[in-house]
Amino acid sequence: MKKTLARWLQDAWYKEMYVSTWIMPFSLIYVDIIRLRRFLYCKGIFKSSKLPVPVIIVGNITVGGTGKTPLVIWLANWLREHGYNPGVISRGYGGEAKEKAVFVGKDSDPQVVGDEPVLIARHSASPMAVCADRVAAGRTLLQQHDCDVIVCDDGLQHYALQRDIEIAVIDGQRRFGNGYCLPAGPLREPIERLREVDLVIVNGEAEEEGEYAMRFIGDRAVNLKTGEEKELRQFKDTPCHALAGIGNPQRFFKLLTAAGLKFQEHVFPDHFQFAAADIRFQDGKPALMTEKDAVKCQAFADESHWHVPIRAEPQADFSEQLLTLLKEKTHG
Repeated sequence: MKKTLARWLQDAWYKEMYVSTWIMPFSLIYVDIIRLRRFLYCKGIFKSSKLPVPVIIVGNITVGGTGKTPLVIWLANWLREHGYNPGVISRGYGGEAKEKAVFVGKDSDPQVVGDEPVLIARHSASPMAVCADRVAAGRTLLQQHDCDVIVCDDGLQHYALQRDIEIAVIDGQRRFGNGYCLPAGPLREPIERLREVDLVIVNGEAEEEGEYAMRFIGDRAVNLKTGEEKELRQFKDTPCHALAGIGNPQRFFKLLTAAGLKFQEHVFPDHFQFAAADIRFQDGKPALMTEKDAVKCQAFADESHWHVPIRAEPQADFSEQLLTLLKEKTHG
């Protein structure tokens, strides 16, 4: 049922189905509510807290994946390379950490902390904590670690946490869909919200003035059971299964297609909790999946299962502008 509803919404938002216009009144109410909410935070009626170190928000204004997680990983490693000691916080979507902050390690249970935080912990040397209350996560992290900057994954709408730099990530393939806010469209906030952020980066080619491009590199596959690595193109002559439980599954499938692979698509909802039956096939063909999905399938995978690691590579101008902004925030 959940899978069917997710596909129906994707069609309504990104394929301009007329049904979106029927629920437009609900979108107008939604926009009024989020504007009122922001107003109450700005006036101090709703409490907003500031951490003692600069906070960089990485978020988006659309529902679903835009490429935030690979960018957060890149950002944490980039900050460390430039002399900072970053920490990372997240809501831990799909996990069980709601009321109390939980530290995340490479071997943390994704059912407890969420799939994306485990992925971030595995690919960055930065300490990480998750909690529905991002302020609590940040304070807990600072109590235990000597961090001088906090990166918040997916916190653009979490106004309880004050921020110094906002980075908005756009899916270059789907952009903003039909341009409507929830529930008639995929927008969490109106498009004009992007005028207020410090940096806008596009997962793909930049189209508008002021946007920065970011490309994803995924050219190898890693076996979930043995850890063996292969170049992705080595699967060209072997029919495969391709699984994706992410915000935009077609982006993963296009990556495989670009590498010359032939495969059967298996689409699941974002943050799907896989069971062994979901990834087992009786034909002996290799099954490739995203690394985000792999962290939840590790326990019941076999030698036929492979994941494709993705790394982000923003354009150089983005890095330069970010460094300038950060220096202004840390040194006045």
